[in-house]
Amino acid sequence: MKITVLTLFPDMFAPLKESIIGRAVKNGKLNIEIVNIRDFSADKHSKCDDYPFGGGAGMVMMPQPVAAAIENVDPDHTARRIYLSPKGERFRQDKVFSLLNYGHIVLLCGHYEGLDQRVIDLYIDEEISIGDYVLTGGELPAMVVCDCVARYVDGVLSDASLVDESFSGGGLEYPQYTRPAEFKGLKVPEVLLSGDHKKIDEWRKAEAKKLTAARRPDLLNGEDE
Repeated sequence: MKITVLTLFPDMFAPLKESIIGRAVKNGKLNIEIVNIRDFSADKHSKCDDYPFGGGAGMVMMPQPVAAAIENVDPDHTARRIYLSPKGERFRQDKVFSLLNYGHIVLLCGHYEGLDQRVIDLYIDEEISIGDYVLTGGELPAMVVCDCVARYVDGVLSDASLVDESFSGGGLEYPQYTRPAEFKGLKVPEVLLSGDHKKIDEWRKAEAKKLTAARRPDLLNGEDE
């Protein structure tokens, strides 16, 4: 899978070179391309923002550089083009799975007071929001989408790592423990040391259901809060 990120601040994406995602890119399991929108500005000073028509605070990203960048990375519109925006559809696990159906996705990061609406109307397939809050730009949301989607690309993680995760089965994941068996007076539940895999599985399912009921009862009821 290829993920192209269009941004005014490419240096913000250094974390994608680390850990699991970084190894996946290095091993050729995933292709993440970070593109600087400023490189496509027709202005001699690489200007990419201007004052909003109608007045108001702040600046708005100009249509020309963004349109040129999109046309360069996806000239035939074969990719799924996504604008990260607080006005978009809330990002959920089912959306992660749907994005895996595309061989190439383009993530556009807004900044300042937003993006000229004409770019959205002409070039964008959908808008995505990672939560009901406003950030200074779309770079952090783009990293979240990259990380979430990348985990399910073949070869990035082992199949076993993706079993019984939070949200994948409709609820939250059960608690996890590792060595030592006792830490600062707290012991690992005895059932996990028993070697009885049937009882362990039953305990994990019960704990997952209890945790989901306490923290996210909407997931048990099939609701969307």
